[in-house]
Amino acid sequence: MEQNQLDRETLSCSICQDLLKDPVTIPCGHSYCMKCINFWDEEDQKGIHSCPQCRETFTPRPVLKKNTMLAALVEQLKKTGLQAAPADLCYAGPEDVACDSCSGRKLKAIKSCLVCLASFCEKHLQPHYDSAPLKKHKLVEPSKNLQENICSRHDEVMKRFCCTDQKCICYLCSVDEHKGHDTVSAAAERTERQRELEVRRENIQQRIQDREKDVKLLQQELEAIKHSADKTVEDSEKIFTQLIRLIQKRSSDVKQQIRSQQETEGSRVKELQEKLEQEITELKRKDAELKQLSDTEDHNQFLHNYPSLSALSESTHSSSIKIRPLSYFEDVTAAVSELRDQLQDILRDAWTNISLRLTEVDVLLSEPEPKSRAGFLRYSCEITLDPNTAYSRLLLSEGNRKVTCSSHYLGKS
Repeated sequence: MEQNQLDRETLSCSICQDLLKDPVTIPCGHSYCMKCINFWDEEDQKGIHSCPQCRETFTPRPVLKKNTMLAALVEQLKKTGLQAAPADLCYAGPEDVACDSCSGRKLKAIKSCLVCLASFCEKHLQPHYDSAPLKKHKLVEPSKNLQENICSRHDEVMKRFCCTDQKCICYLCSVDEHKGHDTVSAAAERTERQRELEVRRENIQQRIQDREKDVKLLQQELEAIKHSADKTVEDSEKIFTQLIRLIQKRSSDVKQQIRSQQETEGSRVKELQEKLEQEITELKRKDAELKQLSDTEDHNQFLHNYPSLSALSESTHSSSIKIRPLSYFEDVTAAVSELRDQLQDILRDAWTNISLRLTEVDVLLSEPEPKSRAGFLRYSCEITLDPNTAYSRLLLSEGNRKVTCSSHYLGKS
């Protein structure tokens, strides 16, 4: 295992951390994958090329040729089935916890020991599984903060806890600067704090469940509000459309009745107008006859023709025409205006009612506390007291609205 690991490290590319692929060796002796070292191509314009490991520079760029010997060794190592290190034996990076027992290039630690105050890779951790004394050590996930368990004053592991000062201490601290303080083992304090922690976690988890239920209820409330709002908008549009159509129908009816009445009254006026025009024609004819007779110079002829004149008939129409202010359909306009005013009043009152209903939409959220008298008066109500259940020394006023305490016993009949 040691030799195989050594071969793997020797035949690995320091750039990609994997076994060499098409290995090339540069003049300083270090080897890399052909593909990895090709980043030099990006530096051609600078004219200076350096080794990623030793930083030796080369000008001009060395010609890279495949190292056949290294390639053969890599192929031989592949045949052993150890092409790459297992996942738990990979090398430690800057953010990883490194194994404290590895020499040279360190592997990633898989556990830290709180007793040894060291971190170990799988290989160096094995004794903690095999050795009886080491099996008792406390293993935790890899940690970079193990030195925080060492007392900076006595360089001892801090296994005690000072309840007085609320800090971890070592055994020497408990008999030195913390002498007389209330101290317990760190494990015992951890157990107590762990119990408190579990209680707090239970409370938090319960609150999480409660809040999740609240969130679910609020989501259902949102959906219900949207559904109700959509349905109300749809119904309101239908109702207002019906109202608009009803008003349009009434407008059309008024218009039709006005035109019908206009035609009726107009026909009566035209009929009377025609009769009057006929009468005027007849009167003009009679006037022409009278004028002709009046212009006759012969006295005998005038007297002879005078008795033949017909009598002037009485007019039967002029007396039925009364002179009055022109007022025909103005009363209709006034009635329609009155209807408009009434509708405006109804709509104003109805809109106040609608607005109040809109502001009273009830949701799960609690309303803010009122901060004004008007706000408090929203919750006011008339109250009365029941005389049948009042205490025997309480006196109720008329209307059962006020109560006073009497020093005398008030028997109830």
